[in-house]
Amino acid sequence: METALAEAVTRDGVTIAYTRIPASADAPHVVYVHSLALDRSIWSGVIDRLAGSTDQVALDCRGHGRSGRGGRPYSVEQLADDVADVLDHLDWPSATVVGCSMGGCVAQAFAARHSDRADAAVFIDTTAWYGPSAAADWAARADAAKAKGLNALVPFQLDRWFGSDFREAHPDLMASLAGVFVANDLDSYASTCAMLGAADLRASAEKVSCPTIVVVGEDDQATSPAMAADLAERVHARQLVVVPGTRHLTPLENPEAVVAAIHSLWADGRGSRT
Repeated sequence: METALAEAVTRDGVTIAYTRIPASADAPHVVYVHSLALDRSIWSGVIDRLAGSTDQVALDCRGHGRSGRGGRPYSVEQLADDVADVLDHLDWPSATVVGCSMGGCVAQAFAARHSDRADAAVFIDTTAWYGPSAAADWAARADAAKAKGLNALVPFQLDRWFGSDFREAHPDLMASLAGVFVANDLDSYASTCAMLGAADLRASAEKVSCPTIVVVGEDDQATSPAMAADLAERVHARQLVVVPGTRHLTPLENPEAVVAAIHSLWADGRGSRT
C-alpha cells in the first residue's frame, strides 16, 4: 500500500489521516475502517489486490494512527460521521464501506446513519453488540492497559488476532502490528474501549438498506461466527461468509476472502441497491 498520507478535517475539527489509492474516473469507490488500536495498514493486502480497478481510501480513525485524538469520549456514531466527512472532503457522494472489528461497528453505524451514502457494505469480524457484560469487559481491557502498559497486552492481542501457524509464518508482520499497537495513546485507547463497551447497533440495523455481506473468521474468539450470524440476520445480509482457518483479522490473514466479498456485492452492478 502507498505510504503517502493526506488529511481531512471533520465537522468538529479533528484531523483524519488517510491514504488514497486512485483509479480511473469511473472506478467504484471503497473506504476502509480498521480495527481497535491498529491503523489503515491492516488493509494492505486487500488494497493491493484491488489496485487499478478501484478508487480506494483507507483512513486512520480518530484517536488512532496519524489522526487527531479529538475530544473524548468517543462513539461509533461519531466515527461514522468522520467517515462521511472524509467522503465530503473527497467529493465522493457515496462509497462501499468495509470495516473490520471496531471498524465493522463504525461501518454499521455509517450504513445506518448515512444510508444514502453507502453503496454496499462488508462487515468483517464484528458484531452489532458485544453482549450484556460488554461495558465491564472493555473497561477491564482499558484498566489492564493503564496498569500494565500496552506492551504487556501484545501477546494476548496477537493470539486474539491470528492462529499460531500464521503468527509463526509472519514474524515481521507480528512485529509491525505490535509496534502499531504499543504506539497508541493510552487515553484514546481507553476511550475507544469504552465506546465499544457501550456500542449497541441492534436497533439501527434495520436502517442498513444497502447490499451487505458479513465475513467472519471460523476461529474468531472475539466476535464469533454466531455473533456474525446474528448480525447478518439483522442487516438482511446477502451472504454470511465463514472463512476457514482464520481468527479475528481476516483482512490480513485472508485478504482474498474480503476481495471476493467486495466483488460479489458488485457483481450485479457495483453495489447497486436493486
